[in-house]
Amino acid sequence: MSIVLKIGGSNLRDADSLRQIFKLIKSYNQPVVLVVSAFNGLTDKLFEFVKQSGNNADSINDFLVELQSRYDPIMLDEVLDVFQSRLSRLENLLLGSSLIGGVPDFIEDEIVSFGERFSSLFISAYLRQQGIDIKELLPEDIGFETNGSYHNASVNFEKSAPRLQELDMSVSYVIPGFYGMSPDNKITVFGRGGSDYSAAAIAACINASSLDVWKDVDGYLSGDPVRVNNPKKIKNLSYTEAAELSYFGAKILHPRTVEPLKSLEIPIRIFNFKQSGSDPIPYTIIGPSAKADTFSMKSVTYTEDIRTLTLRGAGVGITPGILSKVTNTLEKGRVNIKSVITTQVAISLLLSSSDLDASHRMIEEMNIPGIDLIDESEELCLLAAVGEGILDQPGVAASIFTAVARENINIKFISFGASRVAIYFLVGIKDRDTALNAIHNELFCKE
Repeated sequence: MSIVLKIGGSNLRDADSLRQIFKLIKSYNQPVVLVVSAFNGLTDKLFEFVKQSGNNADSINDFLVELQSRYDPIMLDEVLDVFQSRLSRLENLLLGSSLIGGVPDFIEDEIVSFGERFSSLFISAYLRQQGIDIKELLPEDIGFETNGSYHNASVNFEKSAPRLQELDMSVSYVIPGFYGMSPDNKITVFGRGGSDYSAAAIAACINASSLDVWKDVDGYLSGDPVRVNNPKKIKNLSYTEAAELSYFGAKILHPRTVEPLKSLEIPIRIFNFKQSGSDPIPYTIIGPSAKADTFSMKSVTYTEDIRTLTLRGAGVGITPGILSKVTNTLEKGRVNIKSVITTQVAISLLLSSSDLDASHRMIEEMNIPGIDLIDESEELCLLAAVGEGILDQPGVAASIFTAVARENINIKFISFGASRVAIYFLVGIKDRDTALNAIHNELFCKE
């Protein structure tokens, strides 16, 4: 059976990165499918440039010159013409957007996908130069079809799987992640970090034996080593645990990575890109039969990308139609509501920090009768404790909140029961590190 490898942008920087990719490809001793992200930071730069107003021919030229200079140290004659063709297409898209004074959705998705297409071009060429029998395949070449939604697409497995299964698996392939093709052949991206989802979808389509994700860390830990003292390694996670850890801030995988693999029971193996040797050992394995570790809990994680928007008014929480109108309006504005809490006199929405101002403005413009005031929260941090069976273990919640209370930390919001593997709550940003360590010590460091 084939193996799908995913290499993230944090590991794609220079010629040394290409040499390391060669070593790990050789270590498999069989053909593989390699899904790659853009080189480190490039997708962010593309997003930032697209969002800038007033881009003209000179600024676009400067941007493209800077971009090309990044690839000059790894340029090969074999790919020069193809690179210039892709760069020219990017230039035309940027100039066209400048002329019309805006960037349509289908153009934006194509622009931000170029980082991955440059990566697949240079990586495949380098590996061929080193003697690997490998081909570059673009999603448009293999009929990797999506549902057609821009900015946050999903794979159409019914259409994509038969096409991918026609590939000759006696050779290796490099496929750019992050995007697929709409039914009308437009590029549609899978959202920030969506290359993980691409790789998982491809692994599902070809029924791979595993998805091997090569990161710049030693797998999952019981806490962020930057914030938490003495985090423990996690050897095994269930699909649900991994998905919740990703959703609540752990940056190992995109939250949707497990979706395509769960029903097929294809394991996800996490490696460190800097590992050497002919038989590397995964640091964490995510699968259907995750073994129970020493601790009942797996990890405590956090995200600072959270704010609350509270709609206040007498009876606002029980008046029919108010919540529906608000959620429909925010959906049309592409705002993801993370959670909703209602009372008689308030509706609190949990949102990403980046969506707060736009959401406030959209709701104000609706002028909904019964909403007297719209409050924005202070800067907050969401903390989550994750572990299978958390709802069935008496005393876990009490231990967590007792540990936080001992530090005199005020909890702003609690959710217990929405997920069968997670408890999460909000604290002020200033209490983040103290709360994380208090919980981690309570759950993982007691004798």
